[in-house]
Amino acid sequence: MLLKNKVLFLTGGSSGIGYECAKSYANEGAFIAIVSNNDQELERTLVEIGSENHITISCDVSVEEEVESAFKKTLQHYGRIDAIHNNAGIVTPSLMLHETTSKEWDMLVNVNLKSIYFTSKYGIEALKKSKGTILNTSSLVGEIGQEMHAAYSATKGGINALTKSMALDYAKYKIRVNAVCPAWVWTPAVKNWISLQPDEKIALDYINSIHPLGYCPEGNVIADACVFLLSEKSRFITGCILPVSGGAELGYKR
Repeated sequence: MLLKNKVLFLTGGSSGIGYECAKSYANEGAFIAIVSNNDQELERTLVEIGSENHITISCDVSVEEEVESAFKKTLQHYGRIDAIHNNAGIVTPSLMLHETTSKEWDMLVNVNLKSIYFTSKYGIEALKKSKGTILNTSSLVGEIGQEMHAAYSATKGGINALTKSMALDYAKYKIRVNAVCPAWVWTPAVKNWISLQPDEKIALDYINSIHPLGYCPEGNVIADACVFLLSEKSRFITGCILPVSGGAELGYKR
């Protein structure tokens, strides 16, 4: 029970990595405010983890007023917040930079990056009181780049730099700030991408082979690392960009 009685504010917690985190956090004893813009997925998640200790909040993290309201609801319900996990994110479009529209660029930046500004703005006072923790879900592409994903890679690189600056700024309040960096993970979006490829076997072999450990993981692998970074086990770790990637960042295998 590494997170027993901790109150967590989790964005994007109803699908993919966020859904796996919600389940793991609940199993570790946390109370979770699960934030998402998908009401059906929120309902499913609450059924999965139980409604006794957890709440769901419908919220578009790219809209400042909705984020502010989500924090008010969380504090009204629990009275405190011990951690913020900024997990919400989008990946499309898969384009070179000059092919990306201004609208697409703004949406990626607003959801993936500006949302962290909003959650910090409205959650920082609660974290000061609890000497809490902030965790950002980044991506390995923020470190190494990715072909045909320029805008997405830029937002994840921004998250990595932001994480380090936030860690320095908030250390004086005893608030730790870290990021988790997956490579590929078996999320619904990745499974859908596989199904759209001309040769699914080639795509599957590719996804497995880029991880030196030999396979693409399920989201619970990332959730386990997130539990660690939010727990007292990592109490002297801040400003860390933790790869949970099976070694994909280490270099070419062949």
